[in-house]
Amino acid sequence: MGASDFLPIMPSAAERCVYDGGQWRPASGGSRPVVEPATGRVLGQVGIASAADMQAAIDRAAAAQKAWAASAPRERAAVLLKAAQALQARFDDYAMAIARETGGIVPKGQHEVREAIVLCQVAAGLPMQAQGHVLPSTPGRSSLAKRVPHGVVGVISPFNFPLILGIRSVAPALALGNAVVLKPDPRTPYSGGVIMAEVFEQAGLPAGLLQVLPGDGEAGETLVTDPRVPMIAFTGSPGVGRRIGELAGRHLKKVSLELGGANNLIVLEDADLDATASAVAFGAWFHQGQICMASNRVLVHASVMEGLKQRLVGKATHLPVGDGASGRVALGPMIDAKQLARFDTLVQDSIRAGATLEAGGSSEGLCYKPTVLSGVQPGMRCFDEEPFGPLVNLVSFSSDEEAVRLANHSQGGLAAAVIGRDVSRALAIGEQLHAGMVHINDQTVNDDAVNPFGGPGLGGNGSAVGGPADIDEYTRWQWVTVRAALPGFPF
Repeated sequence: MGASDFLPIMPSAAERCVYDGGQWRPASGGSRPVVEPATGRVLGQVGIASAADMQAAIDRAAAAQKAWAASAPRERAAVLLKAAQALQARFDDYAMAIARETGGIVPKGQHEVREAIVLCQVAAGLPMQAQGHVLPSTPGRSSLAKRVPHGVVGVISPFNFPLILGIRSVAPALALGNAVVLKPDPRTPYSGGVIMAEVFEQAGLPAGLLQVLPGDGEAGETLVTDPRVPMIAFTGSPGVGRRIGELAGRHLKKVSLELGGANNLIVLEDADLDATASAVAFGAWFHQGQICMASNRVLVHASVMEGLKQRLVGKATHLPVGDGASGRVALGPMIDAKQLARFDTLVQDSIRAGATLEAGGSSEGLCYKPTVLSGVQPGMRCFDEEPFGPLVNLVSFSSDEEAVRLANHSQGGLAAAVIGRDVSRALAIGEQLHAGMVHINDQTVNDDAVNPFGGPGLGGNGSAVGGPADIDEYTRWQWVTVRAALPGFPF
C-alpha cells in the first residue's frame, strides 16, 4: 500500500479537537497542521488544548476514576487485552501512519505497534498480581500494606516514539485503577494520542478514563500543577524535565522523568569489527538518532579505532536517506526544521572545536546524512550534549580505566553498552558505568517491555517504568489495620 493511501491520517472526528469524556470536542486553544516531515504535506489539523480544556478534562477524569478503581481486576484486565486486539486489527494502517507522521521508516512504525500490543498485554496482567503484603502485627489485629491507585495520572509524551512512549504509561496506569490525562506532542498527535483514544474506546474503556489533549506549555503546566493530578509521567528533554520536576515538587506530586543524557558504547580491542560497525550504525542512526537510548558516544580502543572508523564511514556513505514511508531508505527525515537546525549547529560547533568530520555533516530538506565525527573529546558539544540526530562520535581510549572515566564524564544517561569477546572483562567494565541500563555485546537501543526503564542524572530522576517497576510507579502504599473489636486505651 503506498504512502498516499493514508492521507489524511487524522480521523474526521478528531480534526481540530481534543478527546474528552469519550467525545471529540473542539479545542478552545485553536488548531495547527500536522505536517509529514518527509514531504511537507499536511496530514490533518490537530486541536490545541487550552488551560481551560485541560481543567475540564481533569475534572471528568477525576469523576470517572473512582468507579474504575472499584471495578473487578478481571474487568480491567479484559479491557487491556481488548486494546491489544484492536491494535493488532489495524496493525498495517497504524504502522504506516506512524512512519509517515514521525518521519520513520516502515519497520520503525511496525515496531511501535508491535511493542504497544505487548505493553497492553503485559499491563493486563498487573491487576491480577498481589497488590500488597500482610505485615507482622500484635495479636488480635490484622495489618496490611496494600497498593492503591494514585487517582488521575498525567502523561506527557514526546514526538520520537509517540505510541510506545505514551502507552507504556497509559496502559499500566489504567490497568491499576487510575484515570489518565495524556498530552501528546502536537507534532505527532495521531501516533501519540488519537490511536490510543481509538483502541481504548473500541476496547470498552469507560468514558473519561483516558483523556487525550495535544497542547503546548500552557496545557502542560496546567496538568502538572492541578492538585487533582497526584502523579506526572514525563518523557522528553532534560530542560523541560527539570521544569516539570520543579513544578511537581512544589505541588508535592510524584513524578517519573525519563529524559536523555549521554549513552556510551565501549568497543574493546578484541571486538569483531564488522559486527561492531553494524551494531554501532544501528544504535546511532536508527530513526535518525532521535532516540533517548541512541549510541551517541562510541568509545573505541585506540588499536582498533582506524579499522572501525573506516567501516562506519563506508556505511554512512552508502546508507540511503529519504522518505521513510517509501520502503527504499534506511534513514528518514528529522521531525522538523528546528530540530535539524539544532543538530546541525551542534555538529558544526564540534568541528570548529577540533572534531574531524569523516562522513555526513549535510542535509537535503529535513534529511540529514548519517554523520561520523572522530577525535571527539570532553568539552566539545557532541561529547557533552545529547545530539538527538544521526551522529557517531568516535572517542579514543587506551585502557579500561580510561574508558570508564570517559564514559562517566557526564551528568548521567539511560543506556550503556560494552562490546568485546572477553565477556568477564566487558561485564566488569559495564558494572562501573553510570547508567540505568547496561548491555554486554549489544548496542544501546534496547527495550523489552518487561524491563525497568530509566536512568540516573540526566537520564531522569532515577525512577523507572516498565515490568516490575510499574506497580511501584502507578500506585501508592496504604496501611490498613483491622481489629474485631475496639481495644481499651489508658486515656
